[in-house]
Amino acid sequence: MSGIVWKRVEDSPPQRVSEGISVCPLWQGESSAKAMVVEIAPGAKWDGIDSHNETSEEVFVISGVFNDGVRDYPAGTFIHHPVGSSHIPQSATGCKLFIFYPEITNKDNQAA
Repeated sequence: MSGIVWKRVEDSPPQRVSEGISVCPLWQGESSAKAMVVEIAPGAKWDGIDSHNETSEEVFVISGVFNDGVRDYPAGTFIHHPVGSSHIPQSATGCKLFIFYPEITNKDNQAA
């Protein structure tokens, strides 16, 4: 089938994005859409505020406990951060997340 893309997490070397936080890119679409696995080490906290100004963020907690700066989300939890939201990703115990950013929708081209 044409257009199918697949990648194993083990085949994607982790990229350090902050102290104790690494990203394994899995897929990038033609526009801004992308999928990744993020690992947050125990006690690590995102440097600054993670703001979602142009696209939402979809998070699935694979293992551990994720905290968005307000509450804890255990393994098996799905979280939708809508456009305009913000949070401070962190984990007291460490966690692994699957994160998906949908494509940015050009509001000027949407049908009325």
